[in-house]
This record gives sequence, structure tokens and C-alpha cells, in this order.
Amino acid sequence: MAENNFVDYVKIFCRSGNGGPGSAHLRREKYIPKGGPDGGDGGRGGHVIIKGNAQMWTLLHLRYQRHIFAGHGESGSKQCSTGANGQDITIEVPLGTVAKDAETGEILFEITTDGEEQIIVQGGRGGLGNTHFKSSTNQTPRYAQPGEEGEEGWKILELKVLADVGLVGFPSAGKSTLLSVVSAAKPKIADYPFTTLTPNLGIVSYRDNQSFIMADIPGIIEGAHEGKGLGLRFLRHIERNSMLLFMVPADSKDHRKEYFILLSELEKYNPELLDKDRFLVISKSDFLDDELKAEVSRELHDIPHDFISSVTNTGIINLKDIIWKILNKPH
Repeated sequence: MAENNFVDYVKIFCRSGNGGPGSAHLRREKYIPKGGPDGGDGGRGGHVIIKGNAQMWTLLHLRYQRHIFAGHGESGSKQCSTGANGQDITIEVPLGTVAKDAETGEILFEITTDGEEQIIVQGGRGGLGNTHFKSSTNQTPRYAQPGEEGEEGWKILELKVLADVGLVGFPSAGKSTLLSVVSAAKPKIADYPFTTLTPNLGIVSYRDNQSFIMADIPGIIEGAHEGKGLGLRFLRHIERNSMLLFMVPADSKDHRKEYFILLSELEKYNPELLDKDRFLVISKSDFLDDELKAEVSRELHDIPHDFISSVTNTGIINLKDIIWKILNKPH
């Protein structure tokens, strides 16, 4: 996916249809004197519906379609005929999309399963025809109900990537390289910071045809929770991961300090992130001999960790085993 094609936030104006008015028609036929009321009800206004689609990964299609209007209901007519309902408009979105009200910030709902449908603005109800108002004392009601007006307003759709494992680390820690080795994903890889500007997803195959999803989140820097670097824009994607895989490169000056800076950035953004399972890997460990590995292990004695090298494939299979155990342990 081209980097500029990943859109995870859109603001759209939605308007549902008005309900159709009821009919105040009176039955007029030959040989039937005083036929009485026979006006039908108005049709319902169209809804604007959000539907989950597992094949989609971005909200790009909504970037250029900001105004979404559903159809109005038709009016009722004679012979108690109900008017046609207004046309519903269905917007397909990726799984993990959260809908919010733009003015209040209230979360309306979240789409998590394929085919799930939620109404974001509801169409107005159709008005009742005059047949509903007849009685023994009011045998010829010459009035009917107008249709209810639809709703309208600005709504925000925000995508939070759904993945089992989120890669967390400073820029150039080797996150994209690991993702490209364990999955078929082809993230952009280069030797400068912030190569990754949008989250990349990859499906990691495991033994017995099983698999899990790994997300490469753009690099965090100190002060990210205040908006530094790429700031908070990507931190929301981490909220959905089942576990967090921290990556600190072998050539870091202080592995322990780097790990705790990453932890503190996540805590300042959302303390609940620290409740997730986490594991630390020292990447680029082909730089280290056994003596240096032992020294790093002593430094990280109280933190579960392992050494990997994406270039030489060292420790990759063992890492998959560790991730699988963490993902499938009973909670």
C-alpha cells in the first residue's frame, strides 16, 4: 500500500432522509357514498449505515466524499398505500473503525466484525395517514401527520488498526525489517529515522497453518505523547494490539533506559496500555558476541527478553514461539 493511501481519520457530513407525509385522502368511488378516509402512511427516510468490510485497510475512499445524503421517504397515497422508503446509503469501512460525534466527541459505536452494520444517522419516520385518526366521533378526518425530519451532523470515523502484535520501538530499531522477514509485507526500509510513516500490517504464518497479525507502528520518540515526532497519531493504533513487542537495537547505548522511555511514553498516553502483555527483543544482535549478549542479559535481568537478527534470521523461529505462547495463554 502506498504510504499516502493510508488514511485513518476522516470527518464526514451525514444527513438522513426525511419521512414522507401521511395522506389525508378520502375514498371516492362510484356507488360508495361517504367512502371515508383511506390515506396511507408516509415512507421512512433513508438511513446512513456504516458496514464493516474485512477486505479494507484504509478510509481513503471517504477522503474525497465528505457529504453523504440518504433519500427522502415518499408520501402516502390513496387506498391506504404506504409511501416508498427513502434510499439507505451504506458506507463500507475497515474493521476497527470507531464512529464519533464531531461536536460532542461522544463515541457512537465501533465496527469490529465483517458485515456488521450500524446506523450512524437514522431516517425520519413516515407520517401516519388519516385512516389512523378515524373514530366513531370523527369519521372523516381531513388531516394526516407530516413526516419526521431526518438527522444531520458532522461525524468522525477513526480507524484503529486491529492486530495481535504491535511492534514498539524508537525509529530505526528494525521493526519494518522484522515485519518483512516474518510476513509477506513489504514495508519501506531505509537507514534513516521515520522511514515508516503509517502502520504496516503483516500476517505471520505459524506452525500447523496457524497465523497471527503483526503491526509495525511508526517509531516513537521521547515526548511523543506531547505530539513530538509523529506524536499521538499512531499511538492510538497500539491500543488495539493484544500484546506489545518492544524492540531495542543491539547498538543502543543503554538498552534498559531505552525500554523504560518507551514504556513511559505509552503510560503518559494511556496508562491502560501497560496492562497488555509485553516482551522485549534486542534486534540487530548479529553485532553481539556471546560475551556481550551475557552482559546485556545481566542488564535486563528482570525484563523478559530475547535476541534476534532479522538479517541472519537468528532467533526468529524462537520469537514466533514466544509470541504464540503469549497470545494464547489463558487470561
